[in-house]
Amino acid sequence: MTFTKKEILKALETISVAGEGKDMVASGAVKNVVTFADEVIVDLTLATPALHIKKRAEEDVRKAILTHVSKDAQVQVNIKVEAPQRPANPNLIKGKPIPGIQNIVAVASGKGGVGKSTVTANLAVSLSKMGFKVGVLDADIYGPSIPIMFDVAMEKPLSVTVAGKSKMKPIENYGVKVLSIGFFTQPNQAVIWRGPMAAKALNQLIFDAHWGELDFLLVDLPPGTGDIHLSIMQSLPITGAVVVSTPQNVALADARKGVAMFQQENIQVPVLGIIENMAYFTPHELPENKYYIFGKEGARNLADDLEIPFLGEIPLVQSIREAGDAGRPAALQTATPLEEAFEEVTKKVVEQTVRRNEDLPPTEAIKITTMAGCSAVKK
Repeated sequence: MTFTKKEILKALETISVAGEGKDMVASGAVKNVVTFADEVIVDLTLATPALHIKKRAEEDVRKAILTHVSKDAQVQVNIKVEAPQRPANPNLIKGKPIPGIQNIVAVASGKGGVGKSTVTANLAVSLSKMGFKVGVLDADIYGPSIPIMFDVAMEKPLSVTVAGKSKMKPIENYGVKVLSIGFFTQPNQAVIWRGPMAAKALNQLIFDAHWGELDFLLVDLPPGTGDIHLSIMQSLPITGAVVVSTPQNVALADARKGVAMFQQENIQVPVLGIIENMAYFTPHELPENKYYIFGKEGARNLADDLEIPFLGEIPLVQSIREAGDAGRPAALQTATPLEEAFEEVTKKVVEQTVRRNEDLPPTEAIKITTMAGCSAVKK
């Protein structure tokens, strides 16, 4: 049994690369087709390094050939990634990296109440348990909660002299370095600041601190898409962003906006993926049962829809809340399902960070001059 190149190309014209309008042949993704007896070798070149796009393209090619040519064909798909050279964006400038910090990961959510800070704290602890040097910057100026979750709410950062300059020394607990505006306010004191003052306070926490050597600095952003987010991305070259959502439609609608913010032309921060928090509830007395209180696999489906990685799910468990309130993140527990859940999500974050650093150039910080409903960017 032999197949012709023309037959194979005709079959490949019935499919397209995810996110592209043209068929696989017309778009130029198919670089070469070789047939020999019942064997077919297809060489593809894709413009995206995303693993799920590559996997889907390989599956689509196999299915198209087996369906339209022969179900007995032996198909081999070779995929090469050649990301197109993006023109220099005049709206972007080189960021101001913090010496000694390898990766800066922003943890965001479209709306409040989805457990973003809880996820941040447990990601940090899990990274530390894996042997990474980790810091957390609590950028939620108006509702800082990281000090409580790390049991350091009553601590005050000390001053240290570094290279002749006075710097703040982050508070450390559970192997994680922490800085938060919460260290400089009273527990019952509301922070009532306009954007410029909040941005100035953040810059002090970022650049007037002695973070030392870190593999990861996690930035716990406030909910939504606003001034603080723009200030952070103006100040720092963010390696990538993680978006946290619950499975319910109300949260997913805002999570979609959060992803869109990072992907805007004037921002261009790679989205490492989505984490689904409060994915399901399992009663202690019925450990085999799962109750999908907020909906099932909503964040997973959103990740598929937006063609970004799904980083995993965290169950709705009372002990996670209790651990956060007690200042001892649940990921510190050993040999428990919760430890495994946070460890799996953390591994995915690390994998996506490594892949992002291998496939994409360093992120640049944005230069924002004004904001009135949307950002205006200096040319």
